[in-house]
Amino acid sequence: MFWGSALAIYFLFWFASLFMVLPFGVRTHADIGKQHEIGHAESAPVNFNAWMIIRRTTLLSGALFAIYYLNYIYGWITVDMIDLSLRR
Repeated sequence: MFWGSALAIYFLFWFASLFMVLPFGVRTHADIGKQHEIGHAESAPVNFNAWMIIRRTTLLSGALFAIYYLNYIYGWITVDMIDLSLRR
């Protein structure tokens, strides 16, 4: 696998992981029993920490990419093993 392809696939994993990580750890004003400020959505997070989200996303995407790359090297699951036909 070329390094450019590996980097592109890693970033695909990173952005997919970002949307998986975003909902975890979010606390809204209603969750902590506070009144939300006028002009803000009721579902807006109280204390948004972007660096924590980036850190979690990087760890998750790194693990997923490592599994993908090991599968690429060792061929645990190949295209030939996947049967998408619905015939019986």
